[in-house]
Amino acid sequence: MATKTDQKDKLRLRIKAYDNKLIDNSCRQIVQVAKRHDAEIIGPIPLPTETRKYTVNRSTFVHKNSREQFELRVHKRLIDILNPNVAIIESLSSLNLPSGIDIEIKMV
Repeated sequence: MATKTDQKDKLRLRIKAYDNKLIDNSCRQIVQVAKRHDAEIIGPIPLPTETRKYTVNRSTFVHKNSREQFELRVHKRLIDILNPNVAIIESLSSLNLPSGIDIEIKMV
């Protein structure tokens, strides 16, 4: 049975973006920063892509059979950093990532 002192602290990063190339480049930057500070990294783990589909009438009130369909894809990645120190957290917070990237940082 593991005690509380045996458990390792984890910094969990959930990254979301609409563009898959942009999210992969951002994950690569985050991994490089963490490796520069000699951290153990698990990931990036690709999570299922969330797709939202919208169907809209082309016309206002007539021609019901004429419709347009739109799709919005949200790509997600998960990165775990084991035993993070203060230098890693500061460098991650000062990391300059492109717009369109949403990062959720949680201590687990």
